[in-house]
Amino acid sequence: MSPARRPPAGGSGGRGGRPAARPSGRNPAKSAAPRRSGPAPAAKGGARSTPRRNPLSSGPAPRSRGAGRTGAVRRDGTAPDAHPAKGAKGLGGEQVEGRQAVRELLVAGRRRIQEIWLSTELIGADGSPDDGVADIVALASANRVPLAHVARGKLDHRARSEAPQGVIAFANGLPEAELADLVARRPGRPPFLVAIDGVTDPGNLGAIIRSCEGAGVHGVLVPRHRAVHVTPTVAKASAGAVEHVPIALVPGLPSTLGRLRELGIWVVGLDDAAERTLFEIGDLAREGICIVLGAEGAGLSRLVRERCDLLVAIPMRGRIGSLNVAAAAALATYEVTRHRS
Repeated sequence: MSPARRPPAGGSGGRGGRPAARPSGRNPAKSAAPRRSGPAPAAKGGARSTPRRNPLSSGPAPRSRGAGRTGAVRRDGTAPDAHPAKGAKGLGGEQVEGRQAVRELLVAGRRRIQEIWLSTELIGADGSPDDGVADIVALASANRVPLAHVARGKLDHRARSEAPQGVIAFANGLPEAELADLVARRPGRPPFLVAIDGVTDPGNLGAIIRSCEGAGVHGVLVPRHRAVHVTPTVAKASAGAVEHVPIALVPGLPSTLGRLRELGIWVVGLDDAAERTLFEIGDLAREGICIVLGAEGAGLSRLVRERCDLLVAIPMRGRIGSLNVAAAAALATYEVTRHRS
């Protein structure tokens, strides 16, 4: 039986015609998910489409209880070391701390490094570096990057992360990826993106980016406002993955997700109140897909949820109601990778 087509969304200017799986008694995870031959038609008259039902459920999506939880946050919603990029012009990343993060900065070679500070405690009496930073010294020398030996007190005073490990690099800011490049379709390589809805904890963002790099995500979408960008803590928590994963700053996440849908990319939000599970996405994972992760505690915002084609949850078998957003990101990205392997 051919898949049923989704009815047009209610209200004026809505768009329909996008194929959806017909609910049945079969397990959706074992059946092929609907495929699309091209982008969904744009709304008439330039009007935005109204929220659509997700392709694997005929009922309305339940109210969000959050995609993941994290540690303590301030009353204003920011973590103690969030450094929200209020008024920032770019991604950040000008100061990189930690041995692995600085090592990957040198290996990637994507941006100019002005100088690297190395704690004098890591230099032996004979002038040779500690084994833990010997490769950093060698890479800096090979790339003609100035290396300065500074007292530990001075280095720790300049550091913005909790444990710089005796190494700080000063570089040009991370280059922003272009959304058009991330959504470009290449033979055998449908877009695989991760969008982050208002994550303000730098440790979580760094861990998310690290999982994205390991799972082969093609790009990460970060809101330009009300979200943490690349701070020293983010770079360190990512173990240098920020140097290898393209990151695009988007002015408004809901409108960006709407654009992805118009381009034929499935938008799948992670929400622990969803009726369907992450492990039921089936063949959607083999098409162009964007996994959306909600903010710590609050989960997906209303407008972002309305732009999702599908909401899925990670099944919890214990007494804890949800996972940390970084752990949820690891599971979700590798589930997509598993289907694509």
